[in-house]
Amino acid sequence: MEDNDAMTYSAPDGSRLIQDIEKAGFYPQLVTDVVRDSLDGRRPVSHLVQLETHFTNTELHRHITALVLAEDVLHITHVDDQQYDEAGAETVARVSTETVPISQIRSVTLSYAYHQPEKYTPGTPIMELNLAVSWTGTQQLELYPAMCEDPDCQADHGYTGTAASEDVVMRISSEADGQDAVEGAREFARTLRRANVAPLTDSGAQLAQAPQHQGSARPEAPAPRTRFGHRHNGRDTGRTS
Repeated sequence: MEDNDAMTYSAPDGSRLIQDIEKAGFYPQLVTDVVRDSLDGRRPVSHLVQLETHFTNTELHRHITALVLAEDVLHITHVDDQQYDEAGAETVARVSTETVPISQIRSVTLSYAYHQPEKYTPGTPIMELNLAVSWTGTQQLELYPAMCEDPDCQADHGYTGTAASEDVVMRISSEADGQDAVEGAREFARTLRRANVAPLTDSGAQLAQAPQHQGSARPEAPAPRTRFGHRHNGRDTGRTS
């Protein structure tokens, strides 16, 4: 297995990020251009790219999510494709992007799953990993009817469920994505957490740092930009560089 840091380290010129987008094979030129445009000149540090495929009775849907740590921000790109006409002869790609200052991230949550925990030993591979990142505090509700232990009970017991604060959630499993993808996702989460607890710069930002053992010295990160476009209307609010 290759070094985990190498899986998510974007390289100073962003070449590893582009390679992973191309490897996913989902409209790679489109996704690459969208990511580059949204980064707006920031240098990528670490990334996580995941392609998912979903089947329905009559349709096949794919979508790709790219999380990119770039200097003082976390950038999220999501692209999916849909049938444009009833006959399915044409397809439309729908793109959404968001850029969040690292300093505004509220939490980075990792959930693991291990197969046959009774046989666990140090180094046992993770079977499944869920990464949840929250920055707005929005509560995601999952509700379902409450059940009674009495199988003959016909009463309405209301609803039960869970509430989680999360803005982006990614599930990576060794069966679907491979063990390297699981380990890479964990390392990306570690890099994000380190950035999220890093000391604030003079401008009030937090900076993502590439792994220290990549072999060659890294140039100093440029001064962070302290203002960002409005996330709802896309207008520039006077970003300085």
